[in-house]
Amino acid sequence: MLKLAGLTKRYPTGDLALKDIDLDVPDGQVMALIGPSGAGKSTLIRCVNRLVEPTTGSIFLDDTELTALSQVQLRRARRRMGMIFQEYALVERLSVMENVLSGRLGYVNFWRSWFRKYPQSDIDEAFRLLERVGLDHMVDKRADELSGGQRQRVGICRALIQNPELLLVDEPTASLDPKTSRQIMRLIVELCEERGLAAIVNIHDVMLAQMYSKRIVGLQLGEIVYDGPPNGLTPDVLTDIYGEEDWEATIETVEEEDSPDEPDADGADEDHHAPIPDRDRLAGLT
Repeated sequence: MLKLAGLTKRYPTGDLALKDIDLDVPDGQVMALIGPSGAGKSTLIRCVNRLVEPTTGSIFLDDTELTALSQVQLRRARRRMGMIFQEYALVERLSVMENVLSGRLGYVNFWRSWFRKYPQSDIDEAFRLLERVGLDHMVDKRADELSGGQRQRVGICRALIQNPELLLVDEPTASLDPKTSRQIMRLIVELCEERGLAAIVNIHDVMLAQMYSKRIVGLQLGEIVYDGPPNGLTPDVLTDIYGEEDWEATIETVEEEDSPDEPDADGADEDHHAPIPDRDRLAGLT
């Protein structure tokens, strides 16, 4: 379980990004974090893994107080937290396989990491993950040859190969078309259910949050103003979170236009009959 207690972040400029946040995220729960730009959503996620240092308060992952760890201890603890970025954060010149395996860098020694040589068990797991997200036929492609949806799937695999206990997901659909956005959100939720992972998903799209998350937390000016189920997002609540607007259309039930078995809108499955690369060709990574 992730537990935040009295979490506050004030920047050197004096801006208060988070104010006295108390929040528990149980194992296996996918929590959507919504709110206007500047509400503190990305700051909250980055405080959890201390990419941003909290000003006051405590953060616990199970029995480990993350806010009390030294830098050496924090590097080890970050193995337990997978991060999925809005801008993918892939190394463009490296292959899909190499980008996924970079999620294991915290587990290999210096020389293995320097030469990007990984144990066969890591390579096997990377294949399993890529197969799970429908990219097993693209292991040799460079990251800069992929569509946005495919890049995000690679980022998901890179996070999961850490074997994390918690996923921190920062605007995973911001750069994607509507159909691909649904596919990515569905995939994140399914993978969390399969692995019993807790996840915090920072997302701007209220309808996507309603469709794929059973719990929604709304931030406004660094404070929690809503914490509850999707059907609790009434026009009054959305006004509290975002301000005055006609919210009736936003909270209408949205019928899904695609099914889980459809080919990917971004082309992830368009050449699914292509031969899957032989694992022996990846011997240089072992």
